[in-house]
Amino acid sequence: MKKFPSPRIAWCLWLSGGVTALLAAWPVAAFPAETGPAATGRPRVALVLSGGGARGLSHVGVLKELEAARVPVDFVVGTSMGAIIGGLYASGLGASELEREILAVDWGGLFERRAPRQLLSQRRKDEDFEVSPVLQLGFRDGEFRLPTGAVSTRSLEMLLRRYTLGTRHLATFDGLPTPFRAVATDMETGQAVVLEHGDMAAALRASMSVPGVFSPLEVDGRILGDGGLVNNLPVDVARRMGADVVIAVNIGTPLAGREALGTVIGITSQMVNILTEQNVQASIATLTPHDLLLTPPLGRLTSADFERAPELVRLGEDHARAVRASLERFSVSEAAYAQWIGERRSKAEAQAAQGAQLGAIRFEGVPASRNRRLAQTMDTLVGETLDVPRLEADMERLAATGDYERVDYRLQRQPDSTGEALVVQLRENAWGPNYLRLGLDLRTDFQGQGAFNLLISHNRHWLNARGAEWRNRLQLGETQRIHSEVFQPLDAGGDRFAAAYVDSSLRKVELFSPTGKAAGLVQRQGIQAGVDLGWPLGLLGQFGDVRLGLMAAQRRATPELVSAELPAGSLQAQRWREAGVRASVVSDQLDFANFPSRGYRLRGEVLAGRRSFDGATSSSFSRVEGSATGALTWGVHTLNLGGRVARASQIPSAAADEYSLGGFQQLSGYRVGQVAGNYLLFGRATYYQRLPWKTGVARALFAGGSLEAGNAWNNRADISFKGLRAGSSLFVGADTGVGPLYLSVVNAPKGYTGLYLFLGRP
Repeated sequence: MKKFPSPRIAWCLWLSGGVTALLAAWPVAAFPAETGPAATGRPRVALVLSGGGARGLSHVGVLKELEAARVPVDFVVGTSMGAIIGGLYASGLGASELEREILAVDWGGLFERRAPRQLLSQRRKDEDFEVSPVLQLGFRDGEFRLPTGAVSTRSLEMLLRRYTLGTRHLATFDGLPTPFRAVATDMETGQAVVLEHGDMAAALRASMSVPGVFSPLEVDGRILGDGGLVNNLPVDVARRMGADVVIAVNIGTPLAGREALGTVIGITSQMVNILTEQNVQASIATLTPHDLLLTPPLGRLTSADFERAPELVRLGEDHARAVRASLERFSVSEAAYAQWIGERRSKAEAQAAQGAQLGAIRFEGVPASRNRRLAQTMDTLVGETLDVPRLEADMERLAATGDYERVDYRLQRQPDSTGEALVVQLRENAWGPNYLRLGLDLRTDFQGQGAFNLLISHNRHWLNARGAEWRNRLQLGETQRIHSEVFQPLDAGGDRFAAAYVDSSLRKVELFSPTGKAAGLVQRQGIQAGVDLGWPLGLLGQFGDVRLGLMAAQRRATPELVSAELPAGSLQAQRWREAGVRASVVSDQLDFANFPSRGYRLRGEVLAGRRSFDGATSSSFSRVEGSATGALTWGVHTLNLGGRVARASQIPSAAADEYSLGGFQQLSGYRVGQVAGNYLLFGRATYYQRLPWKTGVARALFAGGSLEAGNAWNNRADISFKGLRAGSSLFVGADTGVGPLYLSVVNAPKGYTGLYLFLGRP
């Protein structure tokens, strides 16, 4: 049976709620400024800011109105996003400065797990074109593991570190321009933890460790999570600091309706919100008639709506302006407020003036055997004055390796030497060093022609102290393929590398007659092995790499169904061997592998050697191939240009698909492999526009189209621009976690017109 509170308790709760609501609109004269101790001539004011994710950005708007009303804040206490906004304000940033910095942040990319794609090594970028990931997980200590957080806070930590660097020598947070406290939760005991000293950036980050979203943070031996679980509106902490009156700002997410409780995620979110709301109501019940509660009406804006930062700031400002009369009872004269501002500014400037001369660089959290390799990846050097933008670029490069779930730094005094030590704090992925990805490719023209491939990728990082890697690929479906490669840096700086690989494949190849009709089916098998010597372009190969190596291959083609329309060589089984020298270069600076908005990708390869057929003497052969892609964006519009050229001295008739066109955006409206030859020329112009709608499974939605032209010829004398074939497509697409998804109408004057569905790599 449901129990109800006693009439006395119910009356107290009702009265508390009524008084709280009344305070928000209480007239100016209700509580005059002389209320409180006479030591300072005015009551000591504490600003208490609650957590609420993106909704906490409205705190910035409230701060703007507090400054406009000349309200001096003596203490700041915050939880989660309230701790971040409050901590930055307490560190000396004014409300307008805070607004400018907040609105300048790319909130859409701030919590991305992976570093910006341009910073990744070429090996990582190549994986985007090899496996469209359905699932990513790791393998460690005999068990499969998932990442510990749904998103990364690396960029957030760099942001906090940058703005709090001047606080590093403070004994406690009482030494800030405005004394400050942050609240977190001890995830082992469930107790509230008040953070009042130490690494301020870590304190702010720990307070916002939302379970299941951000990984918890270890501080002073304790695993700390989001403070909102136990004290989302920490009025009691402000009282203990010595506050006489409290201005509390509650922006917590309201409880969801029944319609949101139909999923596990919805129920889990509701459970967290219930816990948070209970402790918030307990804090509100402690407010007195001398305090003020502000609850900006944020409507349907959620804790994840970071991209709506300007709107959130405005809503906070509008609400505080609407209760300006209530704020003015805490205000002081212009002269007194100017004095308060001057004192804050002096403290902030004194802390900011403490430049750091680097006397040492150390790495924490990784085996000492890696230190030399890691040091070579950094531009920051011992003996220099700290350059924060350069150091942040170093941290981004370390994060781009994908080996660390946390990349941070701190400055530490060295009692026995000059300068400060730069301590780079790394935490290896708890789900590594074996990384698995599962992907798939799917295509169909809705006319009975299609293909499906399942792909499994395995990467083993840090086989040795120089950063060797072992990569394996397994593909099942239309093409059966096994690929394995060992990658070994040859020096500590990673200026050279060696790679050895083996690749085996089996697939069915459809052959077409000169008239474009399907005329045969051939089974192709091949195995290729090689060794390369390579040079990365840029630190860690972020601009690409150059390779020079040797290769050997054996291939076989067995006809299964053939037509008399095919050349005579297609009617019999063939087996041949190839050996030669290979040179390649690739440079990739696309911001996204799928639907890029800016950047380029260039790739070229030259192969020369000898080929021999069974029972025949060997002959020389050569192949040259190049491709380029570039993207340019203005507003929501993107133009993506691409092209490909290829030339072979001679291709065995059963291997003609090696240089072929056909399929979606590879001459749309032609069948895959329908256009093939020894010489190939192809160009494509694709336009797409980012759509304003959001989904939970895609980075973005797009609509666009492509115009394509190209052909393949058997003889050089036949090449002509008049002989180019045309294809086109109109599509809607999405960049999903499974890979790029297209639903398209395709057309080719000499091909066909119809629907096409593509998932994976075009």
